[in-house]
Amino acid sequence: MQAGTLTRADLSETLHRQIGLSRAESSRLVEQILAQMCAALQQGENVKISGFGTFVLRDKGERVGRNPRTGVEVPIAPRRVLTFRASQMMRGRIMHGD
Repeated sequence: MQAGTLTRADLSETLHRQIGLSRAESSRLVEQILAQMCAALQQGENVKISGFGTFVLRDKGERVGRNPRTGVEVPIAPRRVLTFRASQMMRGRIMHGD
């Protein structure tokens, strides 16, 4: 089984076919949803989609890392990272094909 990539165009096409929205309306709806998610994350909010998962912003402090090739210690600057945690339902679907 080869994994592909789900794109915005794929999401829009699914809305067009399954719900009957025009292609332009479908595309606009996908863009509005993604824009809302991005805006919430930019404001420091988490984004939870019930039954799917949660996008969480975390602030990581400064720490010391090591270059694996040379072994030299280097400081890693503080940064903000975005993580995704799949819901229990999603994990079940992915792992067990439910």
